[in-house]
Amino acid sequence: MKVLFVTSESRPFVASGGLADVAGSLPQALRKRVVGARVILPMHDAIAPELRENMKFITNIVVPVAWRRQYCGLFEAKHNGVVYYFLDNQYYFKRGAKLYGHYDDGERFAFFARAVLEILPHLPDFVPDILHCNDWHCALVPVYHTTHYGKLPFYQHMRTLFTIHNIEYQGKYDMAILGDVFGLCPQHASLVEHNGGINLMKGGIECAHAVNTVSESYAREILTPEYGHGLEDILAQRQFKLTGILNGIDVQGQNPADDPHITANFTADDLTGKAACKAALQAEFGLDAEPRVPLIGIVSRLAAHKGMAYIQGCMEQLLQESDAQLVVLGTGEYEYENYFRYLAEKFSTRVGFCCDFKPALSRQIYAGSDLFLMPSQSEPCGLSQMIALRYGAIPVVRETGGLRDSITDSGNGNGNGFTFADCSAEALLITLRRALQGYADEKGWQVLVRRAMACDFSWGKSAGAYIKLYKSLL
Repeated sequence: MKVLFVTSESRPFVASGGLADVAGSLPQALRKRVVGARVILPMHDAIAPELRENMKFITNIVVPVAWRRQYCGLFEAKHNGVVYYFLDNQYYFKRGAKLYGHYDDGERFAFFARAVLEILPHLPDFVPDILHCNDWHCALVPVYHTTHYGKLPFYQHMRTLFTIHNIEYQGKYDMAILGDVFGLCPQHASLVEHNGGINLMKGGIECAHAVNTVSESYAREILTPEYGHGLEDILAQRQFKLTGILNGIDVQGQNPADDPHITANFTADDLTGKAACKAALQAEFGLDAEPRVPLIGIVSRLAAHKGMAYIQGCMEQLLQESDAQLVVLGTGEYEYENYFRYLAEKFSTRVGFCCDFKPALSRQIYAGSDLFLMPSQSEPCGLSQMIALRYGAIPVVRETGGLRDSITDSGNGNGNGFTFADCSAEALLITLRRALQGYADEKGWQVLVRRAMACDFSWGKSAGAYIKLYKSLL
């Protein structure tokens, strides 16, 4: 079985979010299970020069994009045993560090989708059985497979899987550009039409042989108006081909036992290094050097759907009634950036805020924090809570999406975190109080930390579920 992972980004080459983590890890896990997995993505300008040096030119072709004919170069590179293909067109992808949000994104990813399908006969010694397409940027691959390629002998046996990483971003355009930009004729308009316009994610759902999301809970949630962002009825009609598979994390790259980015390494059997990481984190943010004060960490986009309003509604009260400390790393909406600046000024020796995203500092926060706060309104999967567990920072989460599937409340003595269900600051405050009470029991807390660090969120289980899904398609 051969799988081509079609994605708009992938680590270590180019990344803007969790999709790149999945694209960088899942194919490796599949290969360990003797699945021929390769990755194809655009040759973004943001790919570092040192990574380009190891790329090998394979060939070039001309790709039809509606009435246009565009150059496409094919390059190949290998990383950790996985073959990566890069589709080059400087007009569409030489856009600096900004991967998305350009005025012509529709045309850019229409080119990419057509180029993926056009380049397949030119891949050296690799004919995929499964085209695993991700998010709206790649949704046109199953659409074009249905409308242009699926009946051709070379493509007939191929099956398409469409993975929704975040249904909020759908690729919406005016129906007037159906033919001129997307090259679809009126008889195919119904495949992508939604509420009078073009919706590329809807097209992916409609045309792919199977659809999945990145957690079982999210697969159920997007069938409701609260989480479906207008596509809940379409998904309900296609529920027979919808499943949920929880993402994993790179447990080798995110391992406190040998992580070079943290002050001291540690394991579940020897937590002395974690105490050193906490002291270093307090020093980094100018906080009081108090080893037995509970330290809460946040690494997040500062946005409403990440639950920032719940934090805003209760954190000042928690800081006034307890001796807890808080460190925050992230950027986002102006209101929440200003709120954390306010807290850092008012509680200058107990709250630290870095309005940025620094990967090395994020590792230090995971390693040095006692609690990790992630009260999201919506979270398709979430990787941060899994990383936090790996580093012995106990998650405090709202029961939604992948947070519900990965974190269980420790109130009964068996869980790995603290959870709440209600969408409110009051529910979060009550849960944080419970967490601080748990932290006060030093012996019991050590047991909880060791249990959390023993949780296995490697890609092994997830890869097995994907292989089962691939086989069902074949």
